[in-house]
Amino acid sequence: MNATTYMNANTPYTRVLLMLTMVLLLLSACAKSGEKQQKKIARAAAQNFPQATDSVFVVNYVKQEPEFKEHLSLMKLFYRERGYKFAWFKEGALVPQAFKFVEVIKQSHKEGLNPRDYLVKDLPAMFQSLEQAKNDSSRHKLQEDIDVALTASYFNYASDFYRGTVDPRSMDNIEWEVKKNKIKLHKALQTILKERESRYPYYEFEALHPGYIRLREALKNYRLAKQEGGWPKIEGIAKTLKPNDSSQAVLALRHRILGKAAAQANKSTLYDKELADAVKHFQIRHGLKPDGVVGGETLRVMNVPIEERIDQIIINMERWRWVPKRFEDKYIFVNIPEYALHVREKGKEVLTMKVVVGKEMHATPVFSDKLEYIVFYPFWNITPQILREEIAPAQARNPNYLASNDMELVKDIGNNQVEVLPASSVDWTTVDENFKYRVRQRPGKKNPLGFVKFIFPNEHNVYLHDTPSDHLFNQTERGFSHGCIRIEKPFELAQYLLKDQKKWTSSAIKAAMHGGEEKYVNLSAKVPVYIVYFTSWVDDNGAIHFRDDLYGHDRDLELAYFK
Repeated sequence: MNATTYMNANTPYTRVLLMLTMVLLLLSACAKSGEKQQKKIARAAAQNFPQATDSVFVVNYVKQEPEFKEHLSLMKLFYRERGYKFAWFKEGALVPQAFKFVEVIKQSHKEGLNPRDYLVKDLPAMFQSLEQAKNDSSRHKLQEDIDVALTASYFNYASDFYRGTVDPRSMDNIEWEVKKNKIKLHKALQTILKERESRYPYYEFEALHPGYIRLREALKNYRLAKQEGGWPKIEGIAKTLKPNDSSQAVLALRHRILGKAAAQANKSTLYDKELADAVKHFQIRHGLKPDGVVGGETLRVMNVPIEERIDQIIINMERWRWVPKRFEDKYIFVNIPEYALHVREKGKEVLTMKVVVGKEMHATPVFSDKLEYIVFYPFWNITPQILREEIAPAQARNPNYLASNDMELVKDIGNNQVEVLPASSVDWTTVDENFKYRVRQRPGKKNPLGFVKFIFPNEHNVYLHDTPSDHLFNQTERGFSHGCIRIEKPFELAQYLLKDQKKWTSSAIKAAMHGGEEKYVNLSAKVPVYIVYFTSWVDDNGAIHFRDDLYGHDRDLELAYFK
């Protein structure tokens, strides 16, 4: 008898097999019926208990938790716009985004945040209670609790993640007047819940700026390095260590620069070319002279503990939360601690140059504005503070001071016209904040503005300008000015800004810079300028950079952030 004949035979074996098959089919049908029944019950419950809350419940719920209270206005706005319908439920079941959000909170340490700050409510336990709820009324009550708790928790987390845990405008000692991040968190949540479209990756609970995302990756790597023991302190260098020197300190240097594995593989005490090249790269990343010599500033920077670098990365991630959620298609970005200006257009860097910024006692302010016009062959209008503190005392001591420095005393007479007055007409020992005249320096080689300045009118009286002191750009630390920003490539910047104005050819720009008279040129479109303060960033090649805290802004932010 073949297998087919055997299976078709009316045997006890066949009858048992058929019965088992029927049982399995019946169980499967019951399961499907059960699923349908569960959905039917959930829909019926939703009809009996509408999937909505009300303003009284939302307000009372939020006021019970200090961490939620500050977001009360957002909560009311969000629920009012949706007619108080539940946000995190669909057909009586939690949407997948609810579970994803809980995981985001648990992983918020990756963002330099503390998960405990956002687990105000035990959301996983609430989810479990919902699964175990026996009747419709208890389910509805739990759904209402969960929905409002999820929304309040989201605003609590997203406010820190997207806007920052520290509000720089509410703290006098934190210098940051850059245009605000105007993210609308209730709209972001609607995007997450797939109720609206957005160009921003809110639905992924993701950050908005590549600069932030790169620092986050660096934070992960530095934390891993810390877990593996960090790096050794380099000791035993009497003065300096130069390439081709031999020293026991080379062992620690190799570990510090090339890593533990490289140090274990090479026990030589010779400071060889491979290590010297790596040290030069380290020096570039830290704004030091790339000469390969280890000592002085290079040694000091190498011995900064890894814990301090981790904190530095975190507070610079925080600064990224303070900038607008999107930069314009064209903008100028000046990073004070980097001593650098970057021009970016459509996400790409099109021009970069060194800058000189204010010395500590004349710190360049952190703010943003829009560049409106260029002045060729400019006068230097002395600021009131410099006039009172420097120029007036010098003129009082030496009546020929103004004349010998190509300066003149002027009185504004309207219509952008001035009257030049003799310096002797003023008692220079009485100059104060009420002084009604101005002092300006004539254009020319002695003028500290050089041959062109770039104006974005602001209360700080800060602008970009040329300088006759080109040698200062060769310094690694360039804090020399009274607050304004001297730029390395003024001609190239003028070319870029005027490229859409046909009459302003390269030769026309050069002629205006040396034309012998002051000339104002309005831009065809204003260009945003961001003067910022980042002491750590990751470049386009993935290399992390660190700079010293020039003005002490890191110190002040750390006190607020890690309190």
